[in-house]
Amino acid sequence: MKVIITGGGGFLGSRLCDQLLRRGVLTGPSGTAETIGEIVLLDAHFTHSPPDPRVRQVVGDISDRETVYSAVGAHSATAIFHLASMVSGECEQRFDDALRVNLDGGRNVFEAARALPGCPRLVFASSIACFGGEAMQNPNTDVTKLTPQTTYGMTKAICELLVNDHSRKGHFDGRSARLPTVIIRPGKPNAAASSWASGMFREPLNGEPCLLPVRRDQCHPMTGYRTVIESLIELHELSAARLGADRAIGLPAHTVTPRIAESVLRQVAQDRGITLGPIKEAFDPRIQGIVDNWPVAVDGARATALGLPQPPPLRMIIEEYLEDFWGR
Repeated sequence: MKVIITGGGGFLGSRLCDQLLRRGVLTGPSGTAETIGEIVLLDAHFTHSPPDPRVRQVVGDISDRETVYSAVGAHSATAIFHLASMVSGECEQRFDDALRVNLDGGRNVFEAARALPGCPRLVFASSIACFGGEAMQNPNTDVTKLTPQTTYGMTKAICELLVNDHSRKGHFDGRSARLPTVIIRPGKPNAAASSWASGMFREPLNGEPCLLPVRRDQCHPMTGYRTVIESLIELHELSAARLGADRAIGLPAHTVTPRIAESVLRQVAQDRGITLGPIKEAFDPRIQGIVDNWPVAVDGARATALGLPQPPPLRMIIEEYLEDFWGR
């Protein structure tokens, strides 16, 4: 089997690649387990060399059709994980680029999947930013109307609908994972409007100040990166019959505020003897305005019924980050 991961140079893409290499098999278009012989990572840039001879890195832009078609190829047993995307803050500032990368790039990936022999499985990483405005509920569910109030969310919602329609027509067997905010991402803050969600853990653990752009009582759905990787794989493995016509599955999440996060973080730091950096108010009305149009809670009951994992307690998510990344 050949596996394609767009956004393969990013945090989730690289973690997904590592997990698939350990797993060694995926269900192929035939419905039977296939040995993973090659993983192609497509991204605009990479910071590390391939960790395994089965991995091939392709540097390119998903908005370029020929690059995508060349990376996907024409292998009869292929699985595609489409994670590449511009993030929320960038999309608000660069509308045309957001359409080019998130929407046109998504169409390129979907058309390349459609051109493959058989009916390959494709997993698309969507977002709770598909929700917004007056249609939001508390909590939002898989049947809450999609009325995104950001350009990022709009592009994700359109791609969800495209995945549904391609699947209805039998072009490929698609499924969309509607991701909550994923924590705790290592490295430096990025342009995502939700970057503070990882920063309020990561920077204090590094002994650095976190500049918090939102209110301390801001509720936000969050889940751990290990849970997301497991969910993407498990969603790929589900049979089409269990998914039905709506292929967009909202993942379960904790509702977390900065105040809750700081409290749990202090407990972990005390137990481990870690001196934390401070979390300081640095209110940013632009960021708060974006976050105000996102859900404060999500109901992942459908995902749970399908056997997708629940996130572990917040304390365990922090412990997982410390185990995987802290001090490295």
